[in-house]
Amino acid sequence: MRAPIVPPPVEKKRKKRRSWILSFLGWSFAFGVVAFVVGSAGVGFVLWKVSQDLPKYDSLAKYEPPVMTRIHANNGLLMAEYAHERRIFVPINTIPKLAIAAFLSAEDKRFYEHGGIDIYGLGRAVMSVAKKIISGSRKRPQGASTITQQVAKNFLLEDLVNKKNKTKLDEYTRKLKEAILAIRIERAFSKDKILELYLNEIFFGVGSYGIAAAALNYFGKELDELGIEEVAYLAALPKAPNNYHPFRHTKRATNRRNWIIGRMQINGYISQKQADEAVVKPLHVNLRRYGTQVFAADYFAEEVRRSLVAKYGKDGLYGRVDRVANTDLEVNGGLSVRTTLDARLQKLARRALINGLVGFDRGKGWRGPVAQIDITGDWGVALRKVKTLSDIQPWRIGVVLETQSKKVVVGLAPQKDKTGKIVSDREAVEISFKEMKWARKKGGRKPRKTTDVVKLGDVIYVSPKDPEKPQGVWSLMQIPEVGGGILAMDPHTGRVLAVVGGFSFAASQFDRAMQAKRQPGSAFKPIVYATALDNGYKPTSIVLDAPISISQGAGKDVWEPKNYGGKYWGPTTLRTGIERSRNLMTVRLAQDMGMPLVAEYARRFGVYDDLMPVLSMALGAGETTLLRLVTAYSMIANGGREVRATLIDRIQDRHGKTIWRHDDRECTGCKAESWQGQPEPELPDTRRQIIDPHTAYQITSIMEGVVKRGTARRLGRQLKGIPLAGKTGTTNDEKDAWFIGFTADLVVGVFVGYDIPKSMGKGSTGGHLAAPIFKNFMKKALA
Repeated sequence: MRAPIVPPPVEKKRKKRRSWILSFLGWSFAFGVVAFVVGSAGVGFVLWKVSQDLPKYDSLAKYEPPVMTRIHANNGLLMAEYAHERRIFVPINTIPKLAIAAFLSAEDKRFYEHGGIDIYGLGRAVMSVAKKIISGSRKRPQGASTITQQVAKNFLLEDLVNKKNKTKLDEYTRKLKEAILAIRIERAFSKDKILELYLNEIFFGVGSYGIAAAALNYFGKELDELGIEEVAYLAALPKAPNNYHPFRHTKRATNRRNWIIGRMQINGYISQKQADEAVVKPLHVNLRRYGTQVFAADYFAEEVRRSLVAKYGKDGLYGRVDRVANTDLEVNGGLSVRTTLDARLQKLARRALINGLVGFDRGKGWRGPVAQIDITGDWGVALRKVKTLSDIQPWRIGVVLETQSKKVVVGLAPQKDKTGKIVSDREAVEISFKEMKWARKKGGRKPRKTTDVVKLGDVIYVSPKDPEKPQGVWSLMQIPEVGGGILAMDPHTGRVLAVVGGFSFAASQFDRAMQAKRQPGSAFKPIVYATALDNGYKPTSIVLDAPISISQGAGKDVWEPKNYGGKYWGPTTLRTGIERSRNLMTVRLAQDMGMPLVAEYARRFGVYDDLMPVLSMALGAGETTLLRLVTAYSMIANGGREVRATLIDRIQDRHGKTIWRHDDRECTGCKAESWQGQPEPELPDTRRQIIDPHTAYQITSIMEGVVKRGTARRLGRQLKGIPLAGKTGTTNDEKDAWFIGFTADLVVGVFVGYDIPKSMGKGSTGGHLAAPIFKNFMKKALA
């Protein structure tokens, strides 16, 4: 029997080592599998947990970003813009490829290749963080956020972004949610839709939201007018608008712009020649100021704004800032409003009113300078600190630098351009003593030399005598204390063509033309006389003009009204009664008809909703607005047809659909595609007849006599040859002065009075104060 073969010791050791290695690998593999499973389960749990409260990304399909509501004059000129976020939405197919190329080069060059998360970009970001940690650098690491992730963050995760007291865990959670949403968004929407959302949503600084608004506000251009250097600068802004401000950080902004131009060339969007030409161009930014292109239309625009808020609410006007669409709103900002305002008439109305108020105020004397400053130092800096009104151009504020017997030298406050830069500094003008003679002191003493009016260091208002010639003669000015308003209307439609509600909107937003309720005085008499003519009286009817005493009831004084001037004419025709504005004739007429009938006609004309039926109301003792009174006169001017006053012609939503229009008549034949021999369509006249056309003709003829022979005869002489009708109005103690007048196609009303009613002085009647303002406006308006 052979002995067993015993392996050598070395072979035994090899087998043991191999067995140990196999065993280790087996255990390692098993551990790795378990770890992978556990890790995957953990990651899966974290993803599941994070995904539980993710916002619904499908809301982006219904999302309509808040855009600006824009108010336009009747010729299309921009009057005002209203928005929480000033944005102009543009579809992706209208955004030039050059602009898209700039943003892709700056933010996400692989946008059209990745699925929401850029793996290559993520790897570069990780390497950037590692290098930062190793080197100890404080430089901000490179980001890896794609455009899709930014859409998810800006639209759906805004609450997490703006959360206060954020921790690192909150930041990591937000990043994870952002990545999940980005992948889901990519699966649900096209690349172009995602890019459209991004380019219309992002903030560019200086109040600009979206690329179209940014192009307009930074360069005053449409998107297709931008050059390479301009789109590159816009692409630099979303990263940090304040860091690349065109004036505060010009060098940094230019460097960032040029870097993007370089990336555009590397990515093949532009040639090397185009890049070289673009980088050498200066950063030429022309910041646009928001506001009106129609001079002095603030009162008009504010009334339109109030009516829009009343109709659609604040969200309807300004747009909701929620990133998720709310389809419950009828409108969500972005309205296009075409108003009735005539820009030319508006300018004429403002000039006429201001000249009238200033002329009256000068008669009350000089109240002294605005302020006093030290001119031994830099007077320009000191003058800039004096608060002034921003909407009284061409008036300027200045400081008296030199006084002579026949003139003074006034240094003007620096003027600024749209960017806020000073463009005219250390200007000076001369004011001759002739242009200061009006400035008498209280008590009536006229100045004999310039130093009787001003002294060195006085801050005063000055203005060119002719606004069209600022290089000509300049005058001393002061802000008038008296207030007033002027309103012009188309009598056939009720369209308000011009409104000025006071001297300065910056000083007071209270509108004396549409908000102020004042006693119209004799300006209400045409309504009383129209009532009489509509109920059997004739222009030749005789009414007694004599003293009258009327009992007001037990325990009350007897009312004894008087004529202005205190004279009585006895039996007088009705025509003469209104031409000469006889109070006692009006009272007897109202007493004979009965005040309830007068109150009914006042309601028809819209002057009062519910006039108290007492005889004093026939003399205009009730309070109403200039707008209501002008509307009433419009009904007389158009033959007795009812009109509704309006400042708005049409309102369109953001999609161009008309959602409201003033003229709501239907024209059935106006939409024919072609002419097939059918008659021309006729628009029906749906206006209600509130007084007989013969009555309207007669009262118009009588009011022509007011201008030719009556209380406004001076106006008739000054506007000779123009067919005018109208009526003056003056209340007790001359607290309110009115004139409402009209031609065949234009009705204009003027009111003058202190905001807190007080006497304006003997002789301050409608014929002396309001009618000249009417004349100055009408002379230019009808030229």
